[in-house]
Amino acid sequence: MLQKAYTDIHKEIIELSKAGNGKAQSKLYSLYAKAMFNICMRMLAIKEEAEDALQEAFTEVFDKLDSFRYDSAFGAWVKRIVVNTCINKIKGRQNALTYSDDIDHEIEEEKEPDIEEIELQVKNVHNAIQKLPDGYRIVFCLYLLEGYDHTEISEILKISESTSKTQYMKARRKIKEILNTSS
Repeated sequence: MLQKAYTDIHKEIIELSKAGNGKAQSKLYSLYAKAMFNICMRMLAIKEEAEDALQEAFTEVFDKLDSFRYDSAFGAWVKRIVVNTCINKIKGRQNALTYSDDIDHEIEEEKEPDIEEIELQVKNVHNAIQKLPDGYRIVFCLYLLEGYDHTEISEILKISESTSKTQYMKARRKIKEILNTSS
């Protein structure tokens, strides 16, 4: 079966970058760096590590640019490299990721905040995400913020699908706990 080839809006810049054009590579970097840095920050929670991961990921992007064949959107291809780079950085940390398959209890539904409180709550949630253990934070970010499903997460992290679901549920519960203690 033939795969659909994507027409990328940045195809000209991508092709010039493949040819080694430094200005095109710089432009390509500037088009994607901010969004990819945000992914790194959500996954790694430490600014310096996120900056390092971003640079490592883009080094890999430019090293492998010739292998990009427009089988997917360029941004999705870069995102996959960034996510894998972040996961490798986390795995390289001294403390190994630990995953738990047990589920303590169901998570209660959260009620909608008042409009005035939204900005403060966004900041509080962001801070709570940064306080999560690595395993929780990675699954939470990949599922809720990056849009991966639990099957994809299980393949990326080499864990079971049920472990991915459990980690996500525990992350949500832990965020609620952190938010409740800070309010």
